[in-house]
Amino acid sequence: MASPPSSSTSADPAAPPPRSSWVILGSIPRVVQGRGAGAEAADLSLALAAPPRVSRLTVSQRVFSARPTAKNFPFVLAADTSGLLLLSAILAAPPNRVDIDRPGKQSFHWSFSDPRFFVLDATTGSALRLPDPHPQETIEHQGLLGVIACPGGGGRYMVAELVPIFGSDEATLRCYSSDLGEWVDKRVRYPLPARPLSPICTLAHYGRLWWVDYSWGILTADPFVDNPVLRFVPLPRPCLLEYREAHGVLDEFRYVGVSSGKLRFVNTYRRGRRGPAPNKVTVWTLPNADATEWTLEHEATFADIWADASYKATGLPKKVPVLALIHPNNPAVVYFFLKDHLFGVDVRARKVVECDRYHLVAPPRGYPIASRFVRAWELPRAVSSGPENWSTDVSSSEPTEAAPYRPMPGDYDLVGMSRMAAPYP
Repeated sequence: MASPPSSSTSADPAAPPPRSSWVILGSIPRVVQGRGAGAEAADLSLALAAPPRVSRLTVSQRVFSARPTAKNFPFVLAADTSGLLLLSAILAAPPNRVDIDRPGKQSFHWSFSDPRFFVLDATTGSALRLPDPHPQETIEHQGLLGVIACPGGGGRYMVAELVPIFGSDEATLRCYSSDLGEWVDKRVRYPLPARPLSPICTLAHYGRLWWVDYSWGILTADPFVDNPVLRFVPLPRPCLLEYREAHGVLDEFRYVGVSSGKLRFVNTYRRGRRGPAPNKVTVWTLPNADATEWTLEHEATFADIWADASYKATGLPKKVPVLALIHPNNPAVVYFFLKDHLFGVDVRARKVVECDRYHLVAPPRGYPIASRFVRAWELPRAVSSGPENWSTDVSSSEPTEAAPYRPMPGDYDLVGMSRMAAPYP
């Protein structure tokens, strides 16, 4: 096989590892069994590698106290440029009836797990377990939970979960402030009463949180104000899908992220996936944080990408790849998974610019890889400048106690179980 256009592998094993201002972080961390010394005594440690290799997070048993299994394992929900990581650590538990008795809300549900959520600080190696929002209540949907650094910095942050009341024009924004050390409920007007969200992730951008539904659009609000206002930004008109269309697999074909200071939407999904229309990748841009219309910025067919010498040099087959993420500093470059490779494509130039094998702590088996398994993470200076965070052997396969993850299509255990406040009409 011919050499790929570029690779992060150094020819000199003694050479220091190449560094980058950002990394591709694997969403499933390694869990240290037992308490060791040095770095392993901390709540977390990093083994960073320059893209397109995948960097690795390791957490202590204090963060995830059980042995990971196929259904219960730690998972990075968000990676903030301040160095904060939002992590779910849901442990298995015997069935337990949970009764909720709050003003205006009397109900019960059965719990089969012990949900725990942490804010990890990569600059200090520490982890804070978040308290439950209310007695006998925990986070309802991981895909609607986000973290954002406070405007003043200093390690201060806000964690917020959007809790819609489907079929109603009201919702609750649960906000945990590191300053207060407790949750505060803020009532908000919900602008989408007729259709529930299918959330996949929550992003922090421009001082706001953005709750993303790959089939429909994005809700956004400023969680720091006393009276937040939810605003809806629909996806580009040609990309709107019906409710539950391609449910559970859309993050193989779609991605929303921040690149060069703007929100970008990358799409490779084609309805029916048959017929004369070519398979292609499109990159859309939201011009500013208050806009509601997207601009098509870059577009290329996969046939044109395959025809270029840079793709032929990778030795990869002419097969539509799985979408991974967008370069956080160059919106023309999009990354894809194919077989055991992760490669970057300059969509504007229709050329492969990076290619290397990737390794994950607990790769899925019997189910396609998807963008949920990695996070584009712009590193704060304190993390990127730390030589102990960079590794030359991060690409080697790590033994893991986690059993292979085997979800069925439509299974969103990786982003949590959704408990609707009201049935969808």
